[in-house]
Amino acid sequence: MVHFLVIGIILGVPAGLAPGPLLALVISETLQHNIKSGIKVAIAPVLTDLPLLLLTFFILAKLSAFHHILGIISLVGGGVVFFMGVQSLRATGAELNVEVVRPASLAKGMLANVLNPHPYLFWFSVGGPIMARAAELSLSALLAFLVGFYSMLVGAKILIAVLAGQSKSFLKGRAYVYALRFFGLALCGVSLILFRDGLKLLGVI
Repeated sequence: MVHFLVIGIILGVPAGLAPGPLLALVISETLQHNIKSGIKVAIAPVLTDLPLLLLTFFILAKLSAFHHILGIISLVGGGVVFFMGVQSLRATGAELNVEVVRPASLAKGMLANVLNPHPYLFWFSVGGPIMARAAELSLSALLAFLVGFYSMLVGAKILIAVLAGQSKSFLKGRAYVYALRFFGLALCGVSLILFRDGLKLLGVI
């Protein structure tokens, strides 16, 4: 169970810190209105991802006997996580040009998350296979992964909202960039686990 909790945390923190549409909305709402508005946008994934989680879990359950397909999905997921890690390692800070982003309420934050292709790619190629393996172990392992992931995903965005509300310079500062790079290395490590699992399912190792 602890294993899946740690994986959830490692995946959740960089997902929360990484520049993207939802983080841009968090920053925009915070700078244009207040920290509370940014926090409202930060919690959008918790409210919008449930149907995607259920759909992913249902599809992978149907494919559970097809190890080769799951192996390929795991290899693709490893590639996605490795790419996320490289992006984090190369990050130089968050975009502060809020004028190009329209002010967003909680509803707009939810819409932005639903229309963003990244959650779909993540859950079908990375999160889904991890959920399936956790569920095979126990329900508590599955819940540990989801709690670890979403608490860090939302928590990191809330932290960005608070820090952006207090100091815009944080988003271009060394602490933010170093945090991204640290978790970029961690993501590269998780990608190796996914590659290993994919090769096992394909019978290569």
